[in-house]
Amino acid sequence: MKTFMQKNETVERNWYVIDATDKPLGRVASKTAVLLRGKHKPTFTPHIDCGDYVIIINAKKAALTGNKAETKIYYNHSGYVGGLRERKAKEMKANYSIEMVEQAVKGMLPKGRLGRAMIKKLYVYEDENHLHTAQKPKEMDL
Repeated sequence: MKTFMQKNETVERNWYVIDATDKPLGRVASKTAVLLRGKHKPTFTPHIDCGDYVIIINAKKAALTGNKAETKIYYNHSGYVGGLRERKAKEMKANYSIEMVEQAVKGMLPKGRLGRAMIKKLYVYEDENHLHTAQKPKEMDL
């Protein structure tokens, strides 16, 4: 019996909506990473982008457990001397919630060309309104 290997042309992609209201950020990110990677499908192939499209709504209402809001620090560097920027998770959640969720999901995807292709299928919105109703996304529970 031969092992099944999926081809790029035969990948079927679905659309999913995840509501992040009062759900821990890590749980939302890990479930999203599984969907983007395609590991929930029986036709999963590690070297092919066989994942689905994911829409995350209410990113501003995602929960941070413990005292992460005060102690977790997000670092960003501009590339110039002295260009290191530090932000606490509380500030990120208040002002840059989309970037915070995207960064959490991106850290759980493979690094390299394949991971960059997968992260392009992620759409994050601060509130419950999104632009993808025409795709008829399915509601996903955690």
